[in-house]
Amino acid sequence: MAPFRKDIGSTKGTTTTSDGSNGQGVYRDVVIVGAGFAGIYLLHRLRDELGLSCVVFEAGKELGGVWYWNRYPGARVDSEVPVYEYSFEKVWKDWTWTEKYPDRNELREYFAHVDKVVDVKKDVVFDARVVHTQFHKNPGTKSGKWTTKTEDGQVVYSRYLIIATGFATKRLFPDWPGLESFKGEIHHGSFWPKEGVDIKGKRVAVIGTGATGVQIAQHTAKEAASVTVFQRTPNLALPMRQRLLKKEEQDRNKVDYPKLFKDRLGTFSGFPYDFVGRNAMDDTPEQREKFYEELWAAGGFHFWLGTYHDTLFDKESNRQAYDFWAKKTRARISDPRKRDILAPLDPPHAWGTKRPSLELDYYEQLDRPQNDVVDLKATSIADVTETGIKTSDGKHREFDVIALGTGFDSLNGGMKNMGLKDVNGVDLAEKWKTATSSYIGMTCAGFPNMFFLYGAHSPAPFTNGPSCIDVQGNWIFEAISKCYRESIEYLDPIPAAEEAWKRRVVNLSEKTLFPGTASWYTGANVPGKPIEHLNYTGGLQRYAEDCRQVLEAGFSGFDTGNVHCSSFACFDT
Repeated sequence: MAPFRKDIGSTKGTTTTSDGSNGQGVYRDVVIVGAGFAGIYLLHRLRDELGLSCVVFEAGKELGGVWYWNRYPGARVDSEVPVYEYSFEKVWKDWTWTEKYPDRNELREYFAHVDKVVDVKKDVVFDARVVHTQFHKNPGTKSGKWTTKTEDGQVVYSRYLIIATGFATKRLFPDWPGLESFKGEIHHGSFWPKEGVDIKGKRVAVIGTGATGVQIAQHTAKEAASVTVFQRTPNLALPMRQRLLKKEEQDRNKVDYPKLFKDRLGTFSGFPYDFVGRNAMDDTPEQREKFYEELWAAGGFHFWLGTYHDTLFDKESNRQAYDFWAKKTRARISDPRKRDILAPLDPPHAWGTKRPSLELDYYEQLDRPQNDVVDLKATSIADVTETGIKTSDGKHREFDVIALGTGFDSLNGGMKNMGLKDVNGVDLAEKWKTATSSYIGMTCAGFPNMFFLYGAHSPAPFTNGPSCIDVQGNWIFEAISKCYRESIEYLDPIPAAEEAWKRRVVNLSEKTLFPGTASWYTGANVPGKPIEHLNYTGGLQRYAEDCRQVLEAGFSGFDTGNVHCSSFACFDT
């Protein structure tokens, strides 16, 4: 089948839709929104293994999703390779990385390699922002088509719709007075100019201390005249332990890749390590200290996701972990004022209940005398002037460049921002206005034949993209395969199944320390957004088992047109 391109438009013919319109457009079996890891995964499997016709709409100008948009200084992944790559042998067998934690440029090269191997671009439409999607039923039946429209007027009809835009697509911008008056350069981390920003010898302000803020600060500090970080909450960052990789080493290890890719899905986080089978207080202080030192030396997320089993559940165990982190981090900061802001003796929140960033030399760079950190809990940003930033204590600091690491309306924000409507024309933004609902973190009642990945009610925030996508993408692939095998044209979760899944998510979360922390995990970073349990905290392995039960029970919890299956009581516990 010839690929769908923007320049062929309505020459594919007229499709009569059940809403009464004779829509000029084309038909595809599947419309996928987003050409990052998830979108490419499902395009490849559905097109090349099932033989379905697919089109991918991508708002950017190239493949890569977040790795197209992440152009800010120091942008780098926080998950090591080969975990952070596709598990397709045809992709990894001839690919070699240069670093354990690749930067944005190497990830761009990786996606070019993926395209060469899988032939992705022939079915991708770039510069295409989706603004309307709705499932229209055929009169008198439980079947129909999705209508998807883009900002520039393209229309595609499809049997299935897959939202693969990820959990960080709706950017947050501050509403400070005077923001427009600043005469220097000001950029959001995910809107960084493609040509870059000259920061050599300039005064740089970094607003925010999430992963973006940490990476921008430590990177620009090497060339800028000064870097000032405006911090609301300290990032309890961990040492990355970056290192160069040799081709010979990777070639030797590739014999073990199939086992590694399989085994990582049997862990809580999708990494090749897991929580140990004992609690922190089971060890003596000396044993605990030795274990913590081993995790710290290993680097990456070992100290977060390879630690004691009860660290994210028990307050005493959690405090032991925080005190060790504070001791190790404070030893790297010589300035006592900065030390107390960046690594306070008392935890700002339970350790690990916000995803820690991985840093290279963040604390050493901010410790340098020309650099500074401003505690926004002691003094807030009052306004932005032509030349800098004024805080509520009356102090004015002058800058040449302001970098906004102010984050995203994560997990559910992006899906509420693309005109996604249910069968009755009600926008998802309205349905999710007071609370988010889903079934198994991949489907929504009233949105038949629609799937999404790496979003609300899944374990996405505690894992890495490729591992989570292997689980969710495979489930979606198997679900669509099952529908074709069994001639199921309509797959819609029933509201009672959503309610049971929500109870599952809430019950799991309330057993942990996560609810006590205000973060994007609960929507607390967005003013006016409902505070709720948005994440499946049972781990990737348990999540995969829950989802597998749904398929094995014949789409339990779904209305399949002829069958109304509701055997999902296992999710109440």
